[in-house]
Amino acid sequence: MNDRAPAPGGLALIESLVNTLDIETGADHLDTADGRDAFGLAVEDVAAARELREALRAACLAHGGHGAAPDGVGALDRLLAHAPLLVGVDEAGTATLRPADPAALASRVAVAIATAVAEGTWLRLKACEAEDCRWAYYDRSPAGRSRWCTMAVCGSRAKMRAYRARRTR
Repeated sequence: MNDRAPAPGGLALIESLVNTLDIETGADHLDTADGRDAFGLAVEDVAAARELREALRAACLAHGGHGAAPDGVGALDRLLAHAPLLVGVDEAGTATLRPADPAALASRVAVAIATAVAEGTWLRLKACEAEDCRWAYYDRSPAGRSRWCTMAVCGSRAKMRAYRARRTR
């Protein structure tokens, strides 16, 4: 959908999960075997993955200041409460966070979020302001105020709508 580089680290998992649904066309990559395989999902896991995806989209919208529904972000909190994590310590004393169940998508997402929070990158994963897009992207702008997944498409459309609205007044 856009020409941005993928999100860094574990946020790439979240970005790619949110972007499995093309809101404009309705195409859902989780409906395909390749889409499910990309996340290690069985057919019976798809409904839960969709719920997780939309809760993550709500958080990304909130990061962008686009007024996500509180119940969407609350759903993420509820879903991640069932994703136990383990702290491991290696011989050098370095601590790492890992999912208790590496096959569980929610647990892998929880690790990615916890790591991104620690790195200060979590709030830079946003969803496009365009209602017909809502694509997830990583905001690399210096001020962290990017609003659209791409200026070439969504940003241009929004600016053109605003221009036309001003002209008709």
